[in-house]
Amino acid sequence: MRRNARAVIAIVLLIVGAGLVLGFQTIEVLDFKRGGPTFLGLSLGLDLQGGSHLVYRAEPIAEDGGEPQPPDADDMQSLKRIIERRVNSSGLGEPIVQILGEDRLLIQLPGVGEPERAESIIGETARLEFKHRSLSPPRNLATEGVVTDADVVSVTAEPIPEELLPPSEAATGTPEADATPEPAEEPIPVIVVELTPAGAAKFDEVLANLTQDFLVAAATANIFTFQNQLQSGIIPGLNVNISGNELISGVVAPTAVSKLEGTNRYVFPYPQPQPEPAAEGETPVPVEPHDVATAQSRVGDSATVAFIEQPGRVDEDFGLGGDNLSRAYASLHATSDQPIINLEFDSLGTRLFGEKTTQIAGSPTDSIAIFLDDEELIAPVVRQPITTGTAIIEGGFTLERAQDISLLLEGGRLPFPITLLQRRSVDAILGADSLAKSVVAGGVGLALVFLFMTLYYRVPGLVASVALLIYTALVLAVFKLLPVTLTLSGVAATILSVGMAVDANVLIFERMKDELRNGRTLISAINIGFNRAWPAIRDSNVSTLITCAILYYFSNQLGTTIVQGFAATLAIGVMISMFSAIVVSRTILRVIATTPLSRLLGAFVPTGGSELPPQPASAVAQRG
Repeated sequence: MRRNARAVIAIVLLIVGAGLVLGFQTIEVLDFKRGGPTFLGLSLGLDLQGGSHLVYRAEPIAEDGGEPQPPDADDMQSLKRIIERRVNSSGLGEPIVQILGEDRLLIQLPGVGEPERAESIIGETARLEFKHRSLSPPRNLATEGVVTDADVVSVTAEPIPEELLPPSEAATGTPEADATPEPAEEPIPVIVVELTPAGAAKFDEVLANLTQDFLVAAATANIFTFQNQLQSGIIPGLNVNISGNELISGVVAPTAVSKLEGTNRYVFPYPQPQPEPAAEGETPVPVEPHDVATAQSRVGDSATVAFIEQPGRVDEDFGLGGDNLSRAYASLHATSDQPIINLEFDSLGTRLFGEKTTQIAGSPTDSIAIFLDDEELIAPVVRQPITTGTAIIEGGFTLERAQDISLLLEGGRLPFPITLLQRRSVDAILGADSLAKSVVAGGVGLALVFLFMTLYYRVPGLVASVALLIYTALVLAVFKLLPVTLTLSGVAATILSVGMAVDANVLIFERMKDELRNGRTLISAINIGFNRAWPAIRDSNVSTLITCAILYYFSNQLGTTIVQGFAATLAIGVMISMFSAIVVSRTILRVIATTPLSRLLGAFVPTGGSELPPQPASAVAQRG
């Protein structure tokens, strides 16, 4: 017994340690933290817990105008760390992020019920840019020599051409004889400018460029302030000054200018008179709109036209970006109680931001435009210089969105853009059902193994059953400590490793039976049985471990995570099963061999125990 004391103590300590690991739902020692609200605190995969399965591909990027370069191993590791940090900080749980092949990332989010939010946090590159927004000065086309007076043939006020009317208002043919004619509506007056062919060609080019800039700016303009932005020059437009009997001037959107087909005649909206603003509590006095005759009298017979181009706003990069942030966090505004994003810059960012805000402070036409992944967040004017290195972004988002943007900025910019290739969701109820069935299957399998081993091999079978219980506790404890993400394939691998542990015991017990029939003492049969069975156990388990390594490698390259999880779990189970069969079972049998039970050799062999000679008392005494 004394010779086995160290092994017994080591086994007892392992059992106690495994019991403590599995007995506490969570384990926290300094920075080491394991466990959670799941079964035994184990890390469960999507098929046992539910959640989201996402596969992304890192796209090549071109630097300095060169050829697009794919990410290397260091880039993929950096991408993995940033995504892990983002999701961990978001409160969505601990992600399982794995690099697949050379350019793919597998992201599993067990228990996550908000896959859309997870995708937005993972997929955005979080490229923050600060730009100086200013208004370009207007450009007089006549002064610049683009469209001069010599290019203008005529300027007239006319009824709107029929080809520009909506189909319902255009002529539809001769009315039927018995149809009652409806009263004709007053024609809409428009300004028609005819240019020379050379002037029309130059004006077409100006109008095309202005229209392109206008469409880009109008796409991000606020619909409620669109007209004011057009009038003030924030949105590109065209100021048309008609000088006749009266000056007619108006800023129009370039899309509102029409060219009559087959001609060099351009149609501009006629600016109708606007009512005077009424005092508070009074009704505005209605204004009679101008008809065509009134418009013609205002224009006259010798009117001239001046086109003034308003290029709109210009966004200029002044070197400040997300790389200059030292901190970003969400909060509520102290006065408006609206969600805001607080920004704190590093020393370089503080200097750049301070210089630019000092330069444009108080200007009604200059602002700081803030973009996230080329999407404008806000473009506030600067009332006073900001030299403290802090700023806020407010307006247009919820508190949750403000928190997500802060996490993206705080977590860092993705070094490569990523594309979502695959998305798979597992319902939490389905996962819980799979877990319950897995536990039942494992319990039934162990019970059947225990029953067979005990009934057939008797005392050694009972020892093997105890060793299997210890094996199960050790495997689950190792899974929790590493941690290993347990999936359905992992459960299958664990049950398979139980069978392999039993197989090792069967080899040992059969060798023991042969040695006992050859007249060996029990303790000698145990030692010889284990020694002679060891090469077969070693070779079979090593071959299994080699197979696991091959499966793991190729599944990692091909992205088949189910096979990968099976291989990893089976490898861990096989190594622990070897320890269970060789150390635990042998130690327990050696201890039993020092007790009076060792005289009953029939209890240590399946059949033919009555033919074995009784164990001499001296053999027991020698081991005691």
